[in-house]
Amino acid sequence: MSTPTQKLTEAGVSIWLDDLSRPRITTGNLAGLIESHNISGVTTNPTIFAAALSGHGYDDQVNQLAADGVSTDDAITELTTDDVRDAADVFRPVFDATKGVDGRVSIEVSPDLAHDTEATIAQAKQLSAKVDRPNVHIKIPATKAGLPAITAVIAEGISVNVTLIFSLERYAEVIDAYLTGLEQAKAAGRDLSKIHSVASFFVSRVDTEVDKRLAAIGSDEALALKSKAGIANARLAYELYEEQFASDRAKALLDAGANVQRPLWASTGVKDPSLPDTLYVTELVAPGTVNTMPEKTLNATLDHGEIAGDKVSGNYVDAHKVMDDLAAVGVDFNDVTELLEREGVEKFVASWRELQQSVENALQAARA
Repeated sequence: MSTPTQKLTEAGVSIWLDDLSRPRITTGNLAGLIESHNISGVTTNPTIFAAALSGHGYDDQVNQLAADGVSTDDAITELTTDDVRDAADVFRPVFDATKGVDGRVSIEVSPDLAHDTEATIAQAKQLSAKVDRPNVHIKIPATKAGLPAITAVIAEGISVNVTLIFSLERYAEVIDAYLTGLEQAKAAGRDLSKIHSVASFFVSRVDTEVDKRLAAIGSDEALALKSKAGIANARLAYELYEEQFASDRAKALLDAGANVQRPLWASTGVKDPSLPDTLYVTELVAPGTVNTMPEKTLNATLDHGEIAGDKVSGNYVDAHKVMDDLAAVGVDFNDVTELLEREGVEKFVASWRELQQSVENALQAARA
C-alpha cells in the first residue's frame, strides 16, 4: 500500500528534510530516510548547524582543527562543508536519477552578510568550490542586498536556494533576479540545464505573526481568519510562479534548456498545537514544488498525512479573498512581511553567534 509520503511524491512534491548532522550521515539514518520516508534532499541553516555541532560526532575533527590553529569561522566552514559534502554524496543517486532536479543539499552563506551584496557573492562562490559537488545549493536570503547576489551567482552557473521569502512582491523580485542570472549565464555560453534554483517561501511564521494581530483585533471577523494567512499567501505565490514562468521571457530561457525555479514551502512545522500537525503539507500539495520539513513534521506526514492531490492551483480565488479579508479587518500584511524578513535575518544571526561561541569553546577546550 502506498504511504502518504509516496503519495506526496507521486503528486509532484519533492520532500526535503530540514535538518542535518554528522551522526545522521555516519549512522545511515539519512540514507534510510530516503528509502522509508521518500526524502529527496536536505536543507540546512545556521540554527540547524548550531544544534548539530552542540552534539556528538565532531570531536576528532575539532581536535585536529584546534591543533592546526584554525580560526573559529574557518573551523565552522570546515565542519559544515564536510557535512554538506558527505550528505551530497548520500543523495548523489537521487540527483542522477532525477537529472539534477532533486538530490540537493543546501548550505547558507553567513547571515552576517545578508545586507552585503559583494560579500554574499564571494562567499557563495567559496562555499560552492569548497563543497565541490554538483548537487549543492547555496542558500542566499531574499533581502534587497541578496537580490543582485542571486543574479550574479546564478550567472556564474551556481545553483541557488533563495531563502527567507515572505511577500509576493519580494518573490516577484526573486524570480526576476533568477531570470536575469540565467540571461547572463546564457550570454556567457553556460549550460543552462545545469543551473537549478528553488525559492523558499515561508509559511508557518506568517500565521504566527498574523494570528497574533488577529487576536489583538479580537472581532468575530478577525478571529474567523485565524491560521489562514500562511496557506493563502503560499497559494498566491504558486499562482505568481505559474504566471511568471509562462511569460515570453521565461519561455525563451526554458526553450534554451533552462529550468524553472521551483517554489519551496519552508517553515512547515506547525507551531500552534490546536492545528493539524500536517497542515502545511497536506494543504500545499502542488506539482513541481518542494516541501522542506523538520523531522517531526516528516514523521507525522508518513504516519497520518492525508494527501488529496493538488490543493493549491484550484484555490486562488479563496486565497485572494483571505488576503482581502485580512486587510478589511485591519491587518497590514506588508508590515507583517517586512517584520518577518527582519526577524528572520536576526534569528539566523543569533544562531550564527551561538554556533561561533560553541565552536570557539570546543576549540579552546581542545587546546587546553
